[in-house]
Amino acid sequence: MKRALIVLSLLVAGWFTAQAQETYFSIDEMPDLVQCLPAPPDTASPAFANDIMRYQWGKSMRSDAQVAARVERDAIWVLDTLVVIFSEPFGLKINPQETPEIYKVLTKGIYTGQLIRVRPKAHFHRQRPFEYFNEHVINPEEEKELRGEGSYPSGHTIRGWMAALILSEINPAAANALYARGWEYGENRVIDGAHWQSDVDASRPAASIAYSLLQSSPAFRKQMDKAKKEFARKMRAVKKGK
Repeated sequence: MKRALIVLSLLVAGWFTAQAQETYFSIDEMPDLVQCLPAPPDTASPAFANDIMRYQWGKSMRSDAQVAARVERDAIWVLDTLVVIFSEPFGLKINPQETPEIYKVLTKGIYTGQLIRVRPKAHFHRQRPFEYFNEHVINPEEEKELRGEGSYPSGHTIRGWMAALILSEINPAAANALYARGWEYGENRVIDGAHWQSDVDASRPAASIAYSLLQSSPAFRKQMDKAKKEFARKMRAVKKGK
């Protein structure tokens, strides 16, 4: 119980950071994933056996230097790094200076969506795979932030899937590339050894639940309209420049 309270306090500290960045909903207004999604697999279950096999698969993928570099980059929690990563499949550079409306709806939407992970992480307090096997993730420095912080669901995966959902609404023509990158972003957490496959699998519907809630926010809809208009202007400018 004491350890779970420590985890909850750390997660709530992260929530206050998000609140400082502004969110469309508070944590109390987010759906409770403890009530929505199944619990993580029991260690005696076939699903957990699959988690172990996927962990071994992830370790085998680390021998590829290109894959390892991508996984390490995707592990960076700084949101602007994620924005740069998803700018590529989006087809347009996203930043506060050149695309302020897109940047705002994306970052504020992600900050909101990631709040949905707080309750289940504290409630289930699942041990991460690298802890379970007493091994290391690709970048051991990351472990200081991960140890003792629940594995289920994956905050990175929620962020990546939220990015794909938001950006594909702005640019539907890029949806295939965005969802492919969003999927890869989650799988990279398995390769890193930071998450079980079942953590990642639960995180995509978790992000979709959060994204569904965003649709009921007038502020989100208003900002999304601004982002779409900004994107259309940028695309017209690109075509004229050719």
